[in-house]
Amino acid sequence: MHVFVWLPLLIPAIAALAARPLADRLPPRTATWLLAASSVILAAASCGVLGLLAVAAAVRIPFVDAAAGMSIHGVNSSDQASVPLGVLAGALLAAAAGAAVRAAWLRTTALVAAHQHTRRLPRPSRLTGAAEAVVVQDDGVDAYTVPGWPSRIVVTSGMLAALTQAEREVLLAHERTHAGSCHYLFTAVARLAAAANPLLTPVASAIGYCVERWADEQAAAAAGSRPLAARAIAKAALAATAAPAPPRAQPAVLLGALPRAGFAGKPGVVPRRVAALLSPPPRLRLVPLVLAVVLVAIAGLSALDAARDLHTMIELAQSAG
Repeated sequence: MHVFVWLPLLIPAIAALAARPLADRLPPRTATWLLAASSVILAAASCGVLGLLAVAAAVRIPFVDAAAGMSIHGVNSSDQASVPLGVLAGALLAAAAGAAVRAAWLRTTALVAAHQHTRRLPRPSRLTGAAEAVVVQDDGVDAYTVPGWPSRIVVTSGMLAALTQAEREVLLAHERTHAGSCHYLFTAVARLAAAANPLLTPVASAIGYCVERWADEQAAAAAGSRPLAARAIAKAALAATAAPAPPRAQPAVLLGALPRAGFAGKPGVVPRRVAALLSPPPRLRLVPLVLAVVLVAIAGLSALDAARDLHTMIELAQSAG
């Protein structure tokens, strides 16, 4: 395996640096799809390369070499990967696999619990034409979407009291976008990829921001006013800061379907979203989009090329055996 084998391990670090600029400069729907697909490909490529390095080291172990009918001399002459490096790669791969399995298990159990939780919620309350919204009588200021079949939009009475009628329409349009566009799937995929490769954690954070921006843009379009949408988000955030949000159902917390960085979000995130809504709608920029696609493609192709090199190496070793 040549030097390109390291690219799938290095490019995720570049993706981590590029995630926020891409989230800010691309339309949110485009950025969400791009970053989510990139996180999956980069996580798979990096884990694949770790596996290839581990296998390349394993064939240098005498009893493995003998069992496979290979020549250690042939292996050593065709590849320079070291056994210690392969052991390290194997350990990292095992850790990545364990983290990904744990994350997948937590997500699956939380999704099942969320489905059970939605069945226990009151019948949907008709609220400004949104039959799927459930109003919880609580002075806390909160609103979130719980995935399920069907999904439920949960809004506290405190949130409704903090907003005008027009701003409530923005809130519901925002939440309906989360439910209708299956934003949970994007955030779930991103977090699984980040569990397998922690370098992709900033990418997962950027995807969380992008789905909020996606919902913001849809809410602004539904309301016909970007300033109104910006005002609704800012007011909800200020109200949530003044009045602590009520404790959410455990499934919603685990799923992170709409964290506090959502409609009433973290102070560092809300100003970015408000500023974006007070600016013209984002335009598709081909240059950063193409560069990102090319970079991810290089990582994937490098991993495939490394697999081809390993296959060739093993064939040479078997023929020399």
